[in-house]
Amino acid sequence: MAQAEDEQLHLLKRAFSMFDSTKRGTIEKEKVRTILTTLGHSYDEKELEKLLSEEDPEETGTVNFDSFCRVASHFLENEDEEALQKELKEAFRLYDKEGNGYIPTSSLREILAALDDQLTNDQLNEMIAEIDTDASGTVDFEEFMEMMTGD
Repeated sequence: MAQAEDEQLHLLKRAFSMFDSTKRGTIEKEKVRTILTTLGHSYDEKELEKLLSEEDPEETGTVNFDSFCRVASHFLENEDEEALQKELKEAFRLYDKEGNGYIPTSSLREILAALDDQLTNDQLNEMIAEIDTDASGTVDFEEFMEMMTGD
């Protein structure tokens, strides 16, 4: 089980970093919803709101990584690696409308930009270059998985 937990922590760290583009160490509470949805987790809106409020007593509208992990892991508790793979596949499939097994980096750019509107063009280029390791102009499922799980 410990390995699955490590995987999960790693995944959460990647997701958190993607949204914390300014590297402040916090993300907007709103983005926790986006991350959970992107990862295919269902959550109860009231429950999520309550957890986020508990983690943000000063009502800054943001949470740090530890708070984010506590909130997210509340909804991830019964996950295993297989389920995680399945959820990432689903997320990928949303963008791979033709079912080619890859998405153009332009789609990835849109996804990243939509996830965080603070990203500059240079940051986007850098992230895409990191993800599209073979410079093919497309991101296949393996590259996408690597980006999301760090494997």
